[in-house]
Amino acid sequence: MTRQHRRGAPASNARGKQEPKTKRKPPRIRYKLALTSELQSGESKKFLLPIRGADEECFLINYDGRFYAYVNRCRHIPIAMDWVDNQFFAEQGRYLMCQTHNAYYEPDSGECIAGPPGTCGKLLYRVPLEVLDGVVYATPPEEQFEDG
Repeated sequence: MTRQHRRGAPASNARGKQEPKTKRKPPRIRYKLALTSELQSGESKKFLLPIRGADEECFLINYDGRFYAYVNRCRHIPIAMDWVDNQFFAEQGRYLMCQTHNAYYEPDSGECIAGPPGTCGKLLYRVPLEVLDGVVYATPPEEQFEDG
């Protein structure tokens, strides 16, 4: 004898008890940023990403062959880090730099290692990345962050 289910009715187990509904998270939207071949080590690319209901300027970097992305916002004062458009690297590509405040950040962690008082130790806001088949994708960060 086959069991018949009403469309939309909760599933039940062999003893007739209803199984709890599990909430499924909607799939996260990812955005294609670049081909891995487009950015050589020490290069960057700016992009917009919807975060907190608004398009935020972010940047993708290739640092020693690995890709990282951050919201384009200094942790000293929330302004864009690239005074000269799309120029984030300093010291021959060793650090990221806020050109307004001269704050220096580690490219692989986003941690501020030198800069104005109160900035050292703070982290740039990381944008989650995924690299698949030579394509770099970003997803909006889930964690909340402050503007200061």
